[in-house]
Amino acid sequence: MAWRLAASLPEFLDEAGAYLRSDPVRNTVLLTILESLREGGPAVYGDTAPVFGWHADGAGETDSAFLRTPPHPVLLSKLPDGSVPGLLELLRSADSSLARANVMGSDEAGFVAGWAAATDGGTATQRQRSRLFRLSALTPPDPSPPGTARQATDADWDLLVSWHAAFAAEAETLVIEAERIVRDRMSYRGIMLWEVGAEPVALAALSRPVAGVTRVVTVYTPPQFRRRSYGGAITTAVTRAAMAAGASEVVLFTDLANPTSNALYQRLGYRPIDDRVLLELDPRPPAG
Repeated sequence: MAWRLAASLPEFLDEAGAYLRSDPVRNTVLLTILESLREGGPAVYGDTAPVFGWHADGAGETDSAFLRTPPHPVLLSKLPDGSVPGLLELLRSADSSLARANVMGSDEAGFVAGWAAATDGGTATQRQRSRLFRLSALTPPDPSPPGTARQATDADWDLLVSWHAAFAAEAETLVIEAERIVRDRMSYRGIMLWEVGAEPVALAALSRPVAGVTRVVTVYTPPQFRRRSYGGAITTAVTRAAMAAGASEVVLFTDLANPTSNALYQRLGYRPIDDRVLLELDPRPPAG
């Protein structure tokens, strides 16, 4: 069994694409990042070239994959048993700035132990735990709040960038340039707004659809408009838009530290299926 680096996105897609598409719900983030890179080029997420790799089992079949779009964390699919030491050796040789990793919840303990062994006692500290939800049966807010949903347009550019940056700051999500994210999502008409009168009061976006799966992302309501059900209304609107566009699965992630959003999405008909963990990596042993 061995980990390998891909020399290019096409090579990575050839080697790992079928494996990732075999479970498109759990691999939704990797797949949509790859689709954005394929459509928008290597600078969609930053100026540093992305890094891709895959793991082959004893028969030469791909059974795991990773990617990193610096400065964002390395993002890992499900890890095969015993594969963490080889993964860390490859990652640390290819990327000396490795500081964070996003892993499946079931792989957290093995990755943390592997990091400690590879760094002679270094620490991997949980920074965030998120939960993946899949739509079961959509249940809109009742009663529905006033207002209507509409597609975001170029005239909304400044507001979209501002709200994406505010969302990232509140969620403590690394977004170096909100403009990059908005530009990518607008390229496939992936952002909707909830308006009351002519005033936007909430935003939600969709990922690119890949393998029948579309993900709800960046649901944001400015503080002055909260507790009025606008978040539920715009989430309902983008969910309906995804289904109307042909999605066979609609999914989303929540931060488990935010009980409000977790309760909201379950009221709307989303059901939990898996967790992911963001780890902060430090090669130094704990002080003392």
